[in-house]
Order: sequence, then structure tokens, then C-alpha cells
Amino acid sequence: MALLPVVLGFLLFGSSSGCGVPAIHPELSGLSRIVNGEDAVPSSWPWQVSLQTRSGFHFCGGSLISQHWVVTAAHCRVRKSHRVVAGVSDHGSDEEAVQVLRITEVFEYPLWDQVSGRNDIALLKLATPALLSTTASPVCLPSANTSFPAGSLCATTGWGKTRYNSNKTPDKLQQAALPLLSNADCKKFWGSKITDVMICAGASGVSSCMGDSGGPLVCQKDGAWTLVGIVSWGSDWCNPFSPGVYTRVTKFISWVLGVLEAN
Repeated sequence: MALLPVVLGFLLFGSSSGCGVPAIHPELSGLSRIVNGEDAVPSSWPWQVSLQTRSGFHFCGGSLISQHWVVTAAHCRVRKSHRVVAGVSDHGSDEEAVQVLRITEVFEYPLWDQVSGRNDIALLKLATPALLSTTASPVCLPSANTSFPAGSLCATTGWGKTRYNSNKTPDKLQQAALPLLSNADCKKFWGSKITDVMICAGASGVSSCMGDSGGPLVCQKDGAWTLVGIVSWGSDWCNPFSPGVYTRVTKFISWVLGVLEAN
């Protein structure tokens, strides 16, 4: 990141830094993937990016955490040939001022385990910085000791399938409000697959689905939206009554900051 380390903490933590506060406010109709989600107000989740192949195929989501960096899931297997598209709400519209950004470096978490789904996080360094605007701005990162209690109502967004057997993904960004679960409750569904580097949400009638991977699970903290989870895995058929499993971001903050400072 081409930022001085002093600026780094200011940029990433807390709402005073300009992160996590959309210029255009989201409107969530409560517990209404995203299966059983709803269209988001355009540009109301300005950190959400679409990861696309060179041909423009959307395969995963991600979140802007600064002008220079995007966080996503390691299982998305992002390559430098892929593109980050920021400022997009509707893939079917040519009216939006989208930014198509190239990737200069991909950092997958070194202990990512494809089999167990553990440590499912990757950082993408952008070749040119995103232009921050009302439609593209960063989400806040939590500090390592920030707690997000079970039962908190949070939000997830993405262009993933709205039905598991659908052959296409929606053009418009979908959103859903969903509660966090304790890991103990999550283990009632998923057993020993759930570890302390994961956080679960949902089982409430909404679910993330294929194509949402890598995208954000955000909760409000001190007036700003904060990245709590990264869409990682869940039911093969996107069952809205089993919890989605997300990478627990607080467990990886020291790694994230280390990569940003070293690069």
C-alpha cells in the first residue's frame, strides 16, 4: 500500500477515517443470498467489488479496504489476470461510473486449507488505486479484539445466485440482513467443521450462495459498517435455514496489516 504507516491505522480503523459510512445509505428491510435477499439501493454498499475474468464474467465478490487493497476469499483463486470492478451495482447497466482495476499482486493466507475451508482469506493489491467517491469507498476493518455478539443483526451483499439451481446470477447487487450465531450454535448444524477462525450468520431464511464468495459480512460498530466476515462456505444448495460460514476477520487482522505494511 502506498500509504505511510501512520496513515494506515487512521485509514482502516474507526469511522473517523472515512471508512464504513456510505454516502448513499442502505435500506435493509430487516430479516426479509443471496437467496431470499432483495435488491440493494444502488451504491449503498460502496466497498463491494465484483471480481471478474477478462471476459467480464463475475465469479466472486470482495471488499475495498483502502484505495489500494481488496480483501476476498482465498478459495476464489484470484489471479493477476482477473479484474476488480468497483463502483458497480447493476451488471446490466451501462450508466454506472464503474472502475475496472487491474491486480498487481495476490496474497493468499499461507495456511489456507482448501479441504477444511479454514483461513479462507486473500488480499489483492491494485495496480492503480481506486478513485474514492460516493460509489466506491472502503469498509472499516475491526481491530483484533473487537467483539461482535451472537444475535447482532448484520448484512451481507453479493451478486451470487438467488436460487441454488439457477443458471445465472442477478444483475443487481443483492443484500440481506441476518443475525450472527455463536460458534456453539453453528456447530449444531456443521459440527467440528466450525473452528475459531470462522463466524456464522443466517439460518434465518436467507443464505449466501455461489457467486457471493469473497464478499462482505458487515456489522455496524460505532456508527460505521465494519467487515466482520468474508463469505466462505455453506450448504451445497444454499439452504436459507442453515447458517452460512464466513472467515472471521478479527483473527486475521495482524496478517492483513503485516501484508499492507510490507507492500
